[in-house]
Amino acid sequence: MPNIKSAKKRVLVTEKKSQQNKAIKSALKTTIKKFLAAVNAGDKDTANALYPETVSAIDSAVTKGILHKNNAANKKAKLAKKLASLAA
Repeated sequence: MPNIKSAKKRVLVTEKKSQQNKAIKSALKTTIKKFLAAVNAGDKDTANALYPETVSAIDSAVTKGILHKNNAANKKAKLAKKLASLAA
């Protein structure tokens, strides 16, 4: 444990931010899994409804610094491709 007051604060702040980042990342993974489950089930209506929510969650994670913008673009492209294959 650090002795300097500012270092003690940094430990606490880092712990809190790590928990927040973990929660956001977990929620993101959950939304992606729901979308993929709908696609795999062949449920077009549910997949079309979940797609905007999933993309929004990915964009939100980028804004908060959880994901890199290129990683997010890659994820969104893969999801769009799966949605398009379902519609075809």
